[in-house]
Formats: sequence, C-alpha cells, structure tokens
Amino acid sequence: MAKYDYDLFVIGAGSGGVRAARIAATHGAKVAIAEEYRVGGTCVIRGCVPKKLFVYASHFSDEFEEAAGFGWTVEGARFDWKTLIANKDREIDRLNGIYIRNLEKAGVEIVNSRATVKDAHTVYLEAEKKDVTAERILIAVGATPFLPAIPGIEHAITSNEAFHLDELPRRIVVVGGGYIAVEFAGIFNGLGVETMQLYRGSLFMRGFDDDLRELLSEEMLKKGVDLRMNCDIVSIEKKDGELHLKLTDGDVICTDCVMYATGRAPNTKGLGLEEVGVKLGKGGEVIVNEYSQTAVPSIYAVGDVTDRANLTPVAIREGHAFADTVYGGRDVKVDHSIIPTAIFSQPEMGTVGLTEAQAREKHGDVDVYKTAFRALKNTLSGSQERTFMKLVVDAKTDKVLGVHLMGPASGEMIQAVGIAVTMGATKAQFDATIAVHPTAAEELVTLREKWQAPVVKAAD
Repeated sequence: MAKYDYDLFVIGAGSGGVRAARIAATHGAKVAIAEEYRVGGTCVIRGCVPKKLFVYASHFSDEFEEAAGFGWTVEGARFDWKTLIANKDREIDRLNGIYIRNLEKAGVEIVNSRATVKDAHTVYLEAEKKDVTAERILIAVGATPFLPAIPGIEHAITSNEAFHLDELPRRIVVVGGGYIAVEFAGIFNGLGVETMQLYRGSLFMRGFDDDLRELLSEEMLKKGVDLRMNCDIVSIEKKDGELHLKLTDGDVICTDCVMYATGRAPNTKGLGLEEVGVKLGKGGEVIVNEYSQTAVPSIYAVGDVTDRANLTPVAIREGHAFADTVYGGRDVKVDHSIIPTAIFSQPEMGTVGLTEAQAREKHGDVDVYKTAFRALKNTLSGSQERTFMKLVVDAKTDKVLGVHLMGPASGEMIQAVGIAVTMGATKAQFDATIAVHPTAAEELVTLREKWQAPVVKAAD
C-alpha cells in the first residue's frame, strides 16, 4: 500500500499552483489540488486578465476622439458599464473552464475546499471535514489586498470589488502608488469617471526608473487624473449618499467610491504553517530557499505567498521549476534578477533590468541613452502624448543593464527586449540590429548620443 494518499497536494489553484500540479502529474506524480473559490487564481479571476480587458475598454474614449484626425466621424458613441461587466464575466468563466479541463486532462484531482496544513504530510479539507496525506505539500495561495485600519474603511473597496461594481461611479478616489493603483486610475479616467489618485510618498511607482515615474505623472495629469502626492486618507465617512474623506493635509473631499491599492499581503493567515514549523516573514510571507522549499523539507511554496517577485509569470515559472526539480529529475532554479514587466498605465510602460539609479549604485560608471517624442500616429490624431525610451549601459563592458519604455505597445516591446537583456546583449549589438521603420521600437537600435546630466553651476 502507498504510504500517502498523494505524492503531491497543492493548496491554491492559481497560476503557480496549477502549473506545478499539471507538470508534476505529467512527470507521473499522483496529484491533488484544493481551491476554495475558483480555479485560475487572482490573475485569471480578479487580476491581470479582467484588468487588461478594462484597460482595453478605457482606451476607446481617446481613440474615438483621435479618429477625427484620420477622417473618421464617430457619432453617438456611448459606454455601458453593465455590458462590459457581463462580457468580462463570460470570458472569465471560459478561462476558468479551460483551467479545470487542463488539470483534469493531466490527471490532477480537483478538491473544492479550503485546505489547511495539519502536519508535515497532512492536509485538512474543511468542506469534506477529513484529513488527507501527501509526501509533499505545495503552498500556492497567493496574496490578498491590504486595507489600512482607519475609521470608515468598511466603505472602501479594493481591486477585487472593482470588477463587480453594480454601477460605474461618477467620482472615484484611488489610493496607492503601485502599478495596480495607476492602472485603475487610468481605467476609471478613460471610462469617464472623475478620478483622483492619492499617494503618501513624493512620487508614485517607487522602484521603477525615475524618468518613467516623472513622465508618467506628467502624462496622467494631461489626461485629467487629479494626482495628489504626499497625501493620504485619515478617515472615511458616509453621509447623504456620498463619501467624505478627511485627508492628511487637512482637506476634506467628497466622492462616490474609494478604492485602495496599497499593496497585497500573503494569504497565509489560518493555514497552520507556523504551527508545523514553516517560517514566515514579517509580512506573513513564506520563507523558502532557491528551490522553493520551506524550513519543513516536505513543504514548498511558490508565487505571491513567498513575496519574492509578485507577478503571474514568475509564479508560473516557480511552479514549473518546482515540479521539474522534484518530479522531473532536473535541477531547476528560477532567476529573479532579470524580470521583464509591463505596466498597463496610460500611457503604457515596459521595463527590464536595472534602473539608472540601481545601475549607478551597482556598477558605478554607466552610460545613459534616452529619447522622448510624439509617435507618428499622434501627428494626425492631435494627441500630445509622448513616447519615451531609455537604455542604461555599463560603461566598462558595454552590456545593456536596463531598458525602460513608455508609450503604446511598451508591454509587447519589452517582452522581446527582455530576451536580449537576459542574454547579456551589448549596446553595440543593439546598434548592429537593423531598424524596422516606421515604428517606435526602431529608436531602441538607433540611439547614439549619450545623455549628459545638466551642469549645475554654483551661485556667485
């Protein structure tokens, strides 16, 4: 008889858990996966996918306006929120079904239940009120939006609820300075909502290249988003059908909706991990080694719950690497040092590698190449939106250390550019690549002049 019920039991059917379960099963392991909500996780159900659909929807207002410059007249255009929600839900249902079918096709048993860890080899299934055993347990429960403990916080929503609002608000305040906050500020603004974004720091998108941060701020202001830096909410009061927000600067503003995008917390509360010896960080994140193994040898963790790099493709890569290493006979580690990333702000951004500040700190002498321009389409559309591109290069080795883009299709471009940066391409190799004309991307291989910081003269 088998010593355990399963070779692998996965808790959480998001991107990382599903990939790990499928690959482990194809390697011959007997696998079960538990999910208390829907298969697909944050990305598919209430994250990347529905958010990108909302981004598409929000672009049409600008596109209808800009079409006039190309001879088009668009009459009677109007937006219906309920139609967008219904169509989004239908697409999420389709993807949820695909995830379920792929797991079943691989031979993975799906358990519709919340699962908690009882010991190093035992999982308790709450819906079925029973224990099951496994040689190994994988934690892939992701993270959940964080809400601060301020008076009236019960009146606020997070990105989870933003996908299911009954009505599109007339006014909204988005709180936060990360990519989720700027993306939703752009979405609501594009859909015609009077949008304000608050951030407690001096400039949002901390950790991204400073040029991108400053230019994004300028472009969002031009598009009509009311950006307020060094500002936060002290309290929320619901009165006469609207929300009254008291701010740290003493101002009081009224709005119809407040959405918090102030970070996400690893979803480890109540899982029983610490009780069995799994070490957690200060934020509740699962501490793992380079093979995603915890302090308990039979328990592993991948994805946002580990707080290493909270991106869907990273979770997928970690899940695949775990399965290949443990069940596929391959020694696979995930390199978290170079991760291409797209931010679906408006305008869109793409980045890979080191920022200029990081490169100077790590390598000392660096060369910077950058340009900003109006894209060809904007010459007729009348849009004043600028495209920006920047290369950060090691002055000693000529290796491209970072690429930072802002403008249409930056997310698509950065995926291809990420290959070159990951391979260690040099500026000379970028220069030797023939440009594709007329495109914005050709600027990446035609930049020749090094950027020189302006000289600041001392006062007489």
